[in-house]
Amino acid sequence: MKTGLVLEGGGMRGLFTMGILDVWMERGLRFDGAVGVSAGAAFGCNYKSGQIGRGIRYNVRYAGDWRYKSYRSLFVTGDIFGAEFCYHTLPEQLDKFDEEAFAANPMEFYAVATDVEKGIPVYKNLMKGDEADMQFIRASASLPIVSRVVPYGKRKLLDGGIADSIPLKFMEGRGYEQNVVVLTQPEDYVKEPTNLLPLAKVRLREYPKMIQCMAERHIMYNKQTAYVKKRVEEGKAFAIYPKEPLNISNMEKSGEELMRVYCLGRKAAEETWDDLMTFLANNRE
Repeated sequence: MKTGLVLEGGGMRGLFTMGILDVWMERGLRFDGAVGVSAGAAFGCNYKSGQIGRGIRYNVRYAGDWRYKSYRSLFVTGDIFGAEFCYHTLPEQLDKFDEEAFAANPMEFYAVATDVEKGIPVYKNLMKGDEADMQFIRASASLPIVSRVVPYGKRKLLDGGIADSIPLKFMEGRGYEQNVVVLTQPEDYVKEPTNLLPLAKVRLREYPKMIQCMAERHIMYNKQTAYVKKRVEEGKAFAIYPKEPLNISNMEKSGEELMRVYCLGRKAAEETWDDLMTFLANNRE
């Protein structure tokens, strides 16, 4: 029975996920496959490469660097998270991403992006951790309105969370019968309609299906959280949530604030460890 891992996005809320993943790596926990959405992919790739501490390390170190994330970057490059810095300078020079370890790990690692022309999710199994894989992760994590559309083959892509925020059904469809889902919003969170739609209609006017996708995202998201709870009740999924809203901005530059969210993830991993081990053990019998 294959075990899967589903990692929600959420910008800097993803450091909560990174805290969880670091504890799991320290304790030797592995899954057969995983899927990451947006920040879930950008941070989660460190789980497949086995790089404990890398996600929080480079975030704290470069949080104040305008090339990483800033309105200056948006003005200069067209991306609020600088693509050249985030997906080349940082992983290739400043805090190297271990491509060899990523490729050697047999765990499947999928990322999700949204096709802006069709308004549908696109999934890719990232096997090498190379430049092409990083380009897809960039697409998955490229927030609408404040990011350029990312070309990938014949497709034009943006943030995967717009079309499939919590891809539990995707993993089940790939044969993963028992799944662990890491959320970055509290269990009682209900998503409201976006207030950015008027701006999206201007910035993304060439892509009406993407605009429609954004307009309906809250409906999709709330159905997905309900499905997660249903599968948990049925014993087919295990979910980890932050106990309270994480209250962190994507533009946060304080290392203390970034570390706060990361440590909340570590604490959640430690507190749920025994129950998680029971869930995984029961499903291996």
